[in-house]
Amino acid sequence: MSRLSRAEMQERNRDKVLAAARDEFSERGFREAKIDIIAERAELTRGAVYSNFPGKRALYFAVLAEDIVNAPEPPPAPGRNAREALGALARAWVARLPLATGEQHGAARLGMDLMPEVLADERTRRPFAQLMKLDAILLGLALERLSPPTTPPGRLVRVAEAVLTTLHGASQMAAAAPGFVEPFDIVSACEQLAGLDLGDRWAPPHLPFVPQARPVDEPWSPPPAVDVIRDEPARLVGDGVVAILGLHRLEAVEEAVRAAPAGAEVTAVLVTSDPDELAQLARLAVADLRRCLRHAFPASAWPHLQVVFDERGTVAATAGVAAVSDGTEAAVRVEAGRIVGRADGRGACHSAASQEPRSRPDHPR
Repeated sequence: MSRLSRAEMQERNRDKVLAAARDEFSERGFREAKIDIIAERAELTRGAVYSNFPGKRALYFAVLAEDIVNAPEPPPAPGRNAREALGALARAWVARLPLATGEQHGAARLGMDLMPEVLADERTRRPFAQLMKLDAILLGLALERLSPPTTPPGRLVRVAEAVLTTLHGASQMAAAAPGFVEPFDIVSACEQLAGLDLGDRWAPPHLPFVPQARPVDEPWSPPPAVDVIRDEPARLVGDGVVAILGLHRLEAVEEAVRAAPAGAEVTAVLVTSDPDELAQLARLAVADLRRCLRHAFPASAWPHLQVVFDERGTVAATAGVAAVSDGTEAAVRVEAGRIVGRADGRGACHSAASQEPRSRPDHPR
């Protein structure tokens, strides 16, 4: 039998740690789970656990993210309009809630400590708030694409925020008081939100304070990356905007989406100064929405926005952003396979997206 390479051994040990941690968290909950017991379950040393994950919380986030990413997706039930899509999304969401009062272990127990752990530390609260903003933008854009052609164009991100607030609130009540939440009421409430007029209008950034994109002419050869919304290779070489965003600046991607010309590809490249823990939280938050989005919306309504996890900063470095942090906001404009503009700081996404095209006179507007 051939010996495993070092990388293969590390991957196998990581899988063993995740499996053992899932059992421990499911049985004891996050607070009572012990790293020593997880190591014993995995038949590894305590040091082997810490060589894969810096702490128990990072391991917990990774377990939850793996569960969602690897779970079988519910069969598609796309809605023909916003009301039907929100109903399908809500049904997919509430189907996994711990609704039975006697359910104390297993998958229902596994996620009960997520929100308390997010709330326990500013290091997780702030990124989580921005991840929820990103989820709302993705959902809002999908809802807008289902609006009838005769409907005046409007922004539905605030409706999406209300939907996500309802669903996350239902999750918390189901965890705190199993059996209290009536799932059909949650589905009905989300359907009703589709017709709610919140006066939502997009207001571009105040122009005097937005840095202008700098015209450049640089090569653009991005490394392979995955669009986690569609679970396929990201299209990074076409004309469009690539936004490099730290986990404190994710909502800025909407500025690129709203300002980009028709047909331009907009990609949010998520970076963080803490890939071992916060990247796991990002994977969890986006995968949670992606699962319901793909179930409830036809592919034609999926938002024209790619999301790429750049945990080690390789895409960012190729875009000329060598050092990243959770406060990073930078964007490059790509045309004909070259970087033709770049901007940094607050407003960078709007600046790069609204930069006048220069490669071809017939560039789509």
